[in-house]
Amino acid sequence: MQRYSMSPHHEEYSPAEDTFLLCDYIDTISGYSALDIGSGSGYVTQVLEDRFEFVVCTEINYNILLNQTYPATNRICCQAADALCGQFDVIVSNPPYLATDHIQFQDTDGGIGGVQIPGSILRSAAPLLKRGGHIAMITSSLSRYDTLMAMAKSAGLSAEIVMRKKLFFEELYVMRAVYL
Repeated sequence: MQRYSMSPHHEEYSPAEDTFLLCDYIDTISGYSALDIGSGSGYVTQVLEDRFEFVVCTEINYNILLNQTYPATNRICCQAADALCGQFDVIVSNPPYLATDHIQFQDTDGGIGGVQIPGSILRSAAPLLKRGGHIAMITSSLSRYDTLMAMAKSAGLSAEIVMRKKLFFEELYVMRAVYL
């Protein structure tokens, strides 16, 4: 599966089916504060900025952050949410989720079972949720999404699949993990 194509000019991620599924979910929510982890092109962050008053995005790749096609107002270069404190109503992420034996490509490889990187993002994000807030994360039928949901539970969150999109070779999911 090609999750993102790399632009030959700016080394940025182009929005794809998984991005659009996450945006479909975002269109159903609103609130005061939101965080986009792994913002890539900034497309998802821009959708959040239309629905939330205060939005922050993080991206591990500094060059991508500087050259976003859809530049976010509040951009921070860091791994997941590790450099942040404070609390958010909603945290979203379209993380690398391809099952791989090792991480070679940071934009697609999710590690063992496709949950190593998403699990790390989940652990980083969970402490930043307001009570009643939630994390929405993209995952795939080709990944161990059941393991990701168990990781959410061990972080004190209640997780469920709330949206699906069937593709030719896989099904994409939006997992919502709520802090009760």
